[in-house]
Amino acid sequence: ALESTGMHPGVFSLVQGGSRAVGQALVTHPLIRGVGFTGSLPAGRALFDLCTARADPIPFFGELGSVNPVFVLPHAAARKGEDIAAGWAGSLTMGAGQFCTNPGVLVIDAGPDGDAFVATAKAALSAAAPQTMLTPGIAEAYRSATQRMLGISGVHEVLNAQCDGRSAMPVIVETKAETWLAEADLGHEVFGPFAVIVRSRGIEDMIAIAKSLQGQLTITFQMNDDDSENVALLVPIAERKAGRLLVNGFPTGVEVAPSMVHGGPYPASTNFGATSVGTLAIRRWLRPVCYQNMPDALCPDPI
Repeated sequence: ALESTGMHPGVFSLVQGGSRAVGQALVTHPLIRGVGFTGSLPAGRALFDLCTARADPIPFFGELGSVNPVFVLPHAAARKGEDIAAGWAGSLTMGAGQFCTNPGVLVIDAGPDGDAFVATAKAALSAAAPQTMLTPGIAEAYRSATQRMLGISGVHEVLNAQCDGRSAMPVIVETKAETWLAEADLGHEVFGPFAVIVRSRGIEDMIAIAKSLQGQLTITFQMNDDDSENVALLVPIAERKAGRLLVNGFPTGVEVAPSMVHGGPYPASTNFGATSVGTLAIRRWLRPVCYQNMPDALCPDPI
């Protein structure tokens, strides 16, 4: 089929398999010169280690995990909390929560505005219909992970919609900032429509949470102009933690554009200098060569 389009037969090929052995065989094959991967942290790290352990190490561009935190600043929560809650609910459930930029952690102050936000988000998510996950195994892993999160001391259930088989429904938990900071598991990605709402006690808690984050694909700030002073304190931290910073949006929309960065510090990706979306993504698969003082006749056509 490829030959009929005029493309080289090496442009595309598929190896089908259901175990890690397939990936391990590919990344250790001498003809493979680079690897791109999206998946779980344990599987990705195993493949990454194999790439670096080769006699001729090769680059591994892995995307392994991100909870994409959303910080809702106080003035934004007071003035447009309901709209933010509705938008966040839609982003969280997009594609059954299986987007790599799924906003799985939301930080908002304790108090009436935060309470109203949680109530609005719960109402919106309670109306969500069951969604089909990619595989039965992924659906089962989602249910197992959400129950593990619900079992952590200091974590309280906001919404726990039960679902069977390959389907998923939203599960939302709530906790205090100090619990989130003390329990590393709460910062680990749950693949599916799951989120932790962290109730903070002011900008000091938000700063502490930002500093504690692992590498992320995205960090979002929901803010008004009156929140600018506090956001200015968070941005220098966030830009060291994530590949893309957003204001008054939601991270699940990833535009293919020259300025897009879809990557970040580990474990968001294994190469923070690369992006897997946008025009710069092609550079992952190119090797630069310098031709110095070469006669024109010996230079490649692009030069």
